Amino acid sequence: MPRLLHLNGPPGIGKSTLARRYADEHPGVLSCDIDVLRTLIGGWSDDFAAAGAAIRPVALAIIEAHLRAGCDVVLPQMLVDPAELARFEAVASRAGAAFVERVLLDEDGPDAAVARFHRRGTDTPDPWHEQVRAIVAAQGGDDTLRRYHRALRGLVDDRPGAVVVPSREGDPDATYEALLRSL
Repeated sequence: MPRLLHLNGPPGIGKSTLARRYADEHPGVLSCDIDVLRTLIGGWSDDFAAAGAAIRPVALAIIEAHLRAGCDVVLPQMLVDPAELARFEAVASRAGAAFVERVLLDEDGPDAAVARFHRRGTDTPDPWHEQVRAIVAAQGGDDTLRRYHRALRGLVDDRPGAVVVPSREGDPDATYEALLRSL
């Protein structure tokens, strides 16, 4: 049975990095990174949120098609809204696939995750980091990041299938191994 592996977690925790590695090491797996897809929408850097809203249905269709073909998909995307999470879970169900939830959280707590966010993008060329920084700043900065962490913890408490994978900064290999063990 194919599966949709949802890697949830706060910004900068390593979701995209782990998704790329997982896909690289598992032939046929699609890494469906919505942040990458949104950069394909004209004007994405001027209106990051609108580009995300425009690309979300496309991502859902891509995911469903790949799952229906019998192949796994890994989705590195922070989703804290239960209704939005349900849209992705429904796609997996319609495609006859399992929905597997893993939530990456910094093992040293929310303040460590906030610090990681501020270091995010200094070692990778991803073009959307500045937009995400601006969105977080406009929504309340570090307090918003801490709210995300609390919301993700609450999500784990409310969803028995969601499993926390401890993420350790500076040791992506250990985090990846923990992810694999959790599966």
